[in-house]
Amino acid sequence: MLKMLLVTVASLAATFHSSMAETYDVGDALGWTIPPSRAAYSNWTSGKSFAVGDVLVFKFTTGMHTVAKVTKTNFDSCNPAGPISLTTNGPASINLSTAGEHYFLCTIPGHCDAGQKLAVNVSAAPSTSPAPAPPPATPSPPPVAEPTPVPTPEPTSSPSPSPAPKTSPAPAPSKTGPKTYIVGDSVGWTIPPSGFSYQTWARNKTFNAGDILVFNFPTGAHDVVALTSKAAYDSCNGTGVTPITAAPARITLTAGEKYYICTVPGHCLAGQKLSINVTGTASTSPAPGPSPTSGGTTPSPSSGTPAPSSPGAASAPPPPNSAPTIAGAALPLTFLAVAFAFFY
Repeated sequence: MLKMLLVTVASLAATFHSSMAETYDVGDALGWTIPPSRAAYSNWTSGKSFAVGDVLVFKFTTGMHTVAKVTKTNFDSCNPAGPISLTTNGPASINLSTAGEHYFLCTIPGHCDAGQKLAVNVSAAPSTSPAPAPPPATPSPPPVAEPTPVPTPEPTSSPSPSPAPKTSPAPAPSKTGPKTYIVGDSVGWTIPPSGFSYQTWARNKTFNAGDILVFNFPTGAHDVVALTSKAAYDSCNGTGVTPITAAPARITLTAGEKYYICTVPGHCLAGQKLSINVTGTASTSPAPGPSPTSGGTTPSPSSGTPAPSSPGAASAPPPPNSAPTIAGAALPLTFLAVAFAFFY
C-alpha cells in the first residue's frame, strides 16, 4: 500500500512539473541560422532562466544547418568532432533533462565561427511549495468628520478682462528625405529561418531612388551582389559579378527593378535573395518667382495729374454780372417819385 502511494505521489509530481516546463524558440524570429552578429545567441539567452524539463526548439531548413550538443572545449574552439548528440533535420526539439551547462553548435563549416552557437545554463526544477497566504487585512480606521468650510467673500473689484486668445503658430512643413532600410530588420542578411522570407519583408514598403539598403551579416559568412537581370536572379546565377564581402554593405538605390542574392553556394537557393521595385525620386516644385507686372504703369492718385474729363462734357460759362442791370432799373423809379411829389 505504501509503495503504491509513493508511486502515485511521484507520478503526480512529474505531471505537475511537466505542466510548468517552458518551450523556447531559439533566437525567436531569427531562428537557428548564421546570425547577423556573433553575440546574437548570447544576447538572446540574457534574462532567461532555463530549468530541467524545459525544451529548446531549433528552427532551421533541413540540409542547411545542424544542431550538435558538444563539450565546452569543442564549443569554445567550434570543433564539431565527436558530438554528444547530432540532429540534422529541422526543426529540432531538445529536452533539457539535466542541470548544468549545455553547449550547442552548427556543424556546417564556418557557421559556428560566424556565431551559430548557443550555451545555456540549466538549473534544477523549481520548487513546488505553495505560495504563502496573504496577511490578514488591517481594519480601516473610523472616518473623520471634515470641518464645515467657511464661505469666502466674493471680491468687490471688477473682474479683470479675459486675456485675448493666443494664436497658434502655423505648423512647420514636414521634411522628407531618403530612408535607410535594414534588410530583414533583426534577422539581418542570412539564410532565412523557417517562416521568414525577404519578399515578405519587402512587401508594403515603398522604395524610392536615393533610399539606402543596409545588409548586415558577419564578414566571411555571406556576401551580397546586385544582379542586372531577373533571369539571373531566378536561377541564383551571380557569375561575372563582383560581390560585396565586407559588412555591413550599404547600397544606394536607383530607379527600376533591383535584384540581390548571396553568392555563397546554396545560400540563394535556400532563400537568401531579395527583389524590389524602386520608384523615381519625388519631383521638387520650383520656388515661385515674382508676380508678372502689366505693360504700363498706373499713375498714383497723389501724383497731382488731373484726371481727364468725360468726353462731350462742356464747361459751364461764368454767371453774368448783374450789378449794371439793377442800376439801370432804379433810375426811372427815381424820376417818378420826384414828379409825384411836385403835383401833390
